[in-house]
Amino acid sequence: MSKIKSSLLTVRVTKTLIEDNISIMNLEDAKTMEFKEGDKIVLTNLKDGRKIISNVVISVDLVDKGYILLPENISSILGVKQGDNISIQLAPYPSSIGLIKKKMRGEKLSHKDISTIIKEIVSYEIGKPEIIAFALAQEYIGMDLDEIEGLCKAMYETGEFIEFNVPTYDKHSIGGVPGNKVSLLIVPIVASAGLTIPKTSSRAITSPSGTADTMEVIANVTFTSKEFKEIVEKVGGAIVWGGNLNLAPADDIIIRAEKILGIDPLPQMLASIMSKKMAAGIKNMVLDIPVGKETKMESMEKGEEFANMFIELGKRVGINVNAALTYGEQPVGHAIGPALEAWEALEALINGGPASLIEKSCSLAGILLEMSGLVDYGKGYDVSKDILESRKAYNKMREIIEAQGGDPNIKPDDIEFGKYKYTMYAPVDGYITKVSNKAINIIARAAGAPKDKGAGVFLHGKRGYKVRKGDPILDVYAERSTKLQDAVSILRSLNPIIIEGMLLKTIPGREIYKLRP
Repeated sequence: MSKIKSSLLTVRVTKTLIEDNISIMNLEDAKTMEFKEGDKIVLTNLKDGRKIISNVVISVDLVDKGYILLPENISSILGVKQGDNISIQLAPYPSSIGLIKKKMRGEKLSHKDISTIIKEIVSYEIGKPEIIAFALAQEYIGMDLDEIEGLCKAMYETGEFIEFNVPTYDKHSIGGVPGNKVSLLIVPIVASAGLTIPKTSSRAITSPSGTADTMEVIANVTFTSKEFKEIVEKVGGAIVWGGNLNLAPADDIIIRAEKILGIDPLPQMLASIMSKKMAAGIKNMVLDIPVGKETKMESMEKGEEFANMFIELGKRVGINVNAALTYGEQPVGHAIGPALEAWEALEALINGGPASLIEKSCSLAGILLEMSGLVDYGKGYDVSKDILESRKAYNKMREIIEAQGGDPNIKPDDIEFGKYKYTMYAPVDGYITKVSNKAINIIARAAGAPKDKGAGVFLHGKRGYKVRKGDPILDVYAERSTKLQDAVSILRSLNPIIIEGMLLKTIPGREIYKLRP
């Protein structure tokens, strides 16, 4: 076998945001090296041997001959700067492609197979098309618990680890319910009780706001692993974005690919959650599993099956897990979208809030207090609610906000929503009988959430609320007028809120909801 040739080029770095992992070469250099557009190449730091796989883009005028243009993210990973020389050679054919095809045929993958796939994802030896294929295989073929354990451990082993010298606690939700901002109450409640709760959170995948998106409205969420650990040790808790901590980095790469199709395969979900918790040094956790129509677990039986799988996976990797099946057939609280949810969470910490938000937060925090042995079994909820109502949790949240670089004196009224607003009014007298999670998600995302922090939906009424004709029942907020138009158009077609006796549709069609700017 002939040795793969390598060549040297000088680095130029661009600050232009390029999401895909690409490097730009001059046409003459590409001809000399016999590279073609889209080839995968190995870039090597000559000083320390660090490597990364990148996709070649060939240009006549974007970069001069003898140079290679790298986005900042690649130069950072590779550890090179403007003017450095790097070695470049054609990348070998990835081993994981055959293994992904093996899974797509329905065959079982060994731990070694899975480790190979994850290592090649992290090194960028395979790209989005192959990662999407791997995610689709998990979605439609599935994985058994042995494979999920292997996936979890492989993802954990490819990143950094954080260790604490005290018992650690965490809460995680599998998602699927809009407005689920309970972590912003649970973390300060648990930390107020003297426990350590290092909360790492994701950004939204399919929802209008992830916990990190919501927390980012009131404080910084982007930290290094060292900074994160220092914050937690100082104030007892934190709520940060896990994507910058280099904990199980394959997970964030896979999530970006999954977003394209809006999927969240069960095996990947299990491994994603658990690998991040392992890497963050979590030893005890409660898993929130929303159950009901339009959730990821549409029946109690499915929820219980998932809970048992997760608890067993926890035993295999050394994490003590309790699971809680929660009501998920309508949003938690009334606010959906980053700024709206941050407002509602602060309001709940200071003045109390909607029953669904308070009850769920205190129930889950109470389980963690009971798991710690700090309170007797069955008393966790009452202790958590006392901590919340006494404002101890609010004072702890102020400490967390300050430690994360935010203003500890921020009040709910300081938070700004999108300046464009549309209101839906009740067309008849009656009781609200349904609030569609799916429709609310779609409308809020159409309005610009989570990218536009001020975009989202506010519900004046939920299931069981009595309304009179002409009462406001839903507000849509947007930062851009065009996004508001999109959201209102979708609102008209989806019937997000149903009132008993309400006309649902006419043929030929006419507007049913009364809408006002």
